[in-house]
Amino acid sequence: MSNGTKWCRGCSRDVPLGGFALDRNRGDGLQPRCRECVAQYSAAHYRRRQAARGKVVKEKVDVPSGHKLCRQCGEIKPHSEWHKNASASDGLSTRCKACRAVQGRAGHLKRPAVHVDHCHKTGRVRGVLCFNCNTAIGKLGDDPDAARRVVSYLEGHAWKPTIVAQGVYRQPS
Repeated sequence: MSNGTKWCRGCSRDVPLGGFALDRNRGDGLQPRCRECVAQYSAAHYRRRQAARGKVVKEKVDVPSGHKLCRQCGEIKPHSEWHKNASASDGLSTRCKACRAVQGRAGHLKRPAVHVDHCHKTGRVRGVLCFNCNTAIGKLGDDPDAARRVVSYLEGHAWKPTIVAQGVYRQPS
């Protein structure tokens, strides 16, 4: 280390001290490889690990300023072709508008949630229901008589008063 530079083990060149990350375990307080070498090594190491696991690793693509690569369709498109997303690091959606539209239509049919209904006493599967129906049956305690009373109430029969005497009505309980 001399005059504000340090020799990098990775690229074998003198690099300004600001090009090294801190490392308190080293005598000079800096990592032995410059930030560029560490980044290249990390990316290469990641690719090797993923390939060893049998996963496909997409290569880094150079994208011009004001554009973004859509990983869905593989096209590089201007920022105007992307929806905004405040929580993303670049402020843009992960897929272009065209891909989102296609997947939005295809995914619409997958949205209605289905739930497997089962008997709580025996554990036997009775069928597949929507969330609301499955919850309602569970709240009724799997009791068919309770379900009949609910249906009667909804159809209005349970709330029709019974005439006891002229002018005297009894409300059902």
